[in-house]
Amino acid sequence: MSKLDKIEELQNKLKEDPSNFPIRRQLAIILLDNGFAEESLQHFIYLSQIFKQDSSIYYNLGIVYEKLKQYKNAEGAYIKALEYSPEEIDAAYNLGLVYIELKEYDKAIYYFGKVLETDPQDSNTYFNIGIANLKKGELIEAMDNFQQTIDLNNDDIYAHFYIGNIYKEFGDNASAAEEFKNVLKISPDYSWAYYNLGVIDFENGDISSAMANLEKTIDLNPKDVDAYKIYIKLIARSGDFQYAGDLVKNALKNCGANGDLYYIYAQIKKELQDNTAYANYLNKALENNETLTASPKAVKKELDKYLSQQI
Repeated sequence: MSKLDKIEELQNKLKEDPSNFPIRRQLAIILLDNGFAEESLQHFIYLSQIFKQDSSIYYNLGIVYEKLKQYKNAEGAYIKALEYSPEEIDAAYNLGLVYIELKEYDKAIYYFGKVLETDPQDSNTYFNIGIANLKKGELIEAMDNFQQTIDLNNDDIYAHFYIGNIYKEFGDNASAAEEFKNVLKISPDYSWAYYNLGVIDFENGDISSAMANLEKTIDLNPKDVDAYKIYIKLIARSGDFQYAGDLVKNALKNCGANGDLYYIYAQIKKELQDNTAYANYLNKALENNETLTASPKAVKKELDKYLSQQI
């Protein structure tokens, strides 16, 4: 029997006997498991009004609210679940995740701490405490918790990745690069690790390695506009303006309109002495100023200077 057939069977049984609460609970769970959150919600709300101290109903209600991104309602449901079953660490863990979504990071850390009191070997909990620390700007504390994550589960690529980013924030590119390489040992197709290695290589003046890592980034993630921007600039710096221009066209096709890409393209067209296109892409850069990191005022001045020379 398919899952949809099972749902239909349970719905028919419930129509015959709306007071069959085990069937309603079973239906609510299978609806939740198969992506029918709105339908599941109605059944769990109904059940919560009948079984007012059933922690598992409130726990599942919290999950439904989370899936629907109704985080304040999820908070209330998980708190109810913990009120009736204080030992329910899954509810405490999920409540911590909800508080991260609500940007209440101290509360998140508190509830993750409750999880660790019961299970001090839970690497995911240390990881999420690290995320909360990171959101608060507590980089040292975040690194400590990501390191705890790795100590318990060395294959956690995200903990390695965040540690790499923190090292980079501290200016320790060598240690950062080691962490990004650790990521790639575990997950060889993780494009962001290649991107960060490319940026480090670029900052260290290792242009050949930077280009290789950025090219790999784009191969794995053709929508990585930041990788494109650096890579195109390096190609243009080598003097291959034609290829650089082709890359801009690919980037615009894959990533969509982007002020920085149009501005880079304008500079390439200028080098190719295609002045009409140069002015056109300066205009396009200004039209997309929300993704333009150069000062729009400076770009407008550059465009006006060119136009005044044509009079």
